Amino acid sequence: MSWTIVDYAAVHTPALRQLYWQARRQAFTWLDAAGFQLSDFDTVTQGETVLVALQQKVPVGFIAWWPPDNFIHSLFVAPDVAGRGAGTALLRAALARMGRPATLKCLQQNAPAVAFYRARGWTIREEGKSAEGAYFLLSLE
Repeated sequence: MSWTIVDYAAVHTPALRQLYWQARRQAFTWLDAAGFQLSDFDTVTQGETVLVALQQKVPVGFIAWWPPDNFIHSLFVAPDVAGRGAGTALLRAALARMGRPATLKCLQQNAPAVAFYRARGWTIREEGKSAEGAYFLLSLE
C-alpha cells in the first residue's frame, strides 16, 4: 500500500489524538488504560518534529522525534492499518531527516514493536525501567 507522508499540521490534531489513544489501548495491555487521555498526544509531541501518514487524506499514523538528539519518542499507527507498511514508511521518512546514531526507547512488553525495530536493523544498546515498565534503548547507526 502507498502512504502519503506529510509534515504535521494542526488540522491533523483531532484524528491523531484519537489514533494515539486507541493505539496505546491496544498495544499497552499491561497498563491501566483509564489513565490515557486524548490530550496525551499534545503532551508527547510538544516541541518535536512530527510526520503524519495519510491514507486518502486521513491520518493513519505518526512519528515524532527530538531533532537535537536524533531521538524518536513516538511511532504509532492506527490499529486497523497496522502491519500494512505505514510504520515503515514513517520510520524511513523520519530517518531521512535525522542524523546518526538515531535512538529510541521501546517497552520490552511491546514485543511486536521490538520485533519491528530489530527487523529494520535497530540494535538493543541498553535496558532500563520507566513508569510504564522495562524498556530497551535501541539505536541505528
